[in-house]
Amino acid sequence: MSETGECGKGVFAPLYSARLKLRPLTEADAKPLVALTDDWQVTRYTALPHPYVENDALALIRTAQTPHWPGVVLGLERLLDKALIGCIGAYPDHTGDYEVGYWLGRAYWRQGYAGETVQRFVRHLFDDRGLPSVWSSVNRENAASVHVIERLGMRPDGMVEVRFPSRADLVSLPRFRLDAGDWATRHAARPKLLVAAAALIDSDGRVLMATRPKGKSMAGLWEFPGGKVLDHETPEQALRRELTEELGVDVGEGCMAPIAFASHDYDAFHLLMPLYAIRVWTGRPTPLEGQELKWVGVDAMMDIPMPPADIPLVAMLREWV
Repeated sequence: MSETGECGKGVFAPLYSARLKLRPLTEADAKPLVALTDDWQVTRYTALPHPYVENDALALIRTAQTPHWPGVVLGLERLLDKALIGCIGAYPDHTGDYEVGYWLGRAYWRQGYAGETVQRFVRHLFDDRGLPSVWSSVNRENAASVHVIERLGMRPDGMVEVRFPSRADLVSLPRFRLDAGDWATRHAARPKLLVAAAALIDSDGRVLMATRPKGKSMAGLWEFPGGKVLDHETPEQALRRELTEELGVDVGEGCMAPIAFASHDYDAFHLLMPLYAIRVWTGRPTPLEGQELKWVGVDAMMDIPMPPADIPLVAMLREWV
């Protein structure tokens, strides 16, 4: 990541969670932000004004773009369709401690985006920016947000007075705190998942891509076919089994050439994924598990939405093909 360790300084590289890109806001985001935020159900539990108009969005964006501003505000862009679905930010209070806040458009509630976003953002604040702790306040009536911060491991830390412009009121709210050491302990305990993936390459140099089926995490994103390596399997054995189950094709282990390796932190788990190039198989690839399939030229692969772990493999595959 190409930024300095101090909030608000340096060149910011986007952050990726499983389904989202956390990126700096631009003035082109003003109108989409208004469409998301000018909603009483969204602003009622936040420190945002209501009604929320374009000048409010522009003020937020320009503040975030101010050189040496000590905070950070990022837009939440969905990988699947590049839709802006909300924002997350952190800024220092009068003591220098950083408060974390976020909001999502109502259409994106109850889909796991909040927890996914906060986990990724807090990892950035601790690992990349070196903050010793962060805190957040939440209205107990906002059960979804209470659930998010409790799952993150935040602990009660007294009360805080919060001004709500939308209500013209000063409200006393519970405050929750998370220390970097506690977060690191929890993060280190996340499981590691070994997955084997295949780049099936046809005679025209195109690669077979498959969508993540409905009901699975990252549904709709395009990925290299493959799956989890079971305890009794080698990656080659697992890949052969998965390609038979998912696509109805048979691949001999001698036809698999390992060409790349992904190691990606998805916050909830750490993914290890070797990628094998395969040019010879028996049978016609058929979607047997509700996925979509398509053959994609290597130069066009970056134009389709993919899980973050798969993206770096494209450059390595381009050199090999």
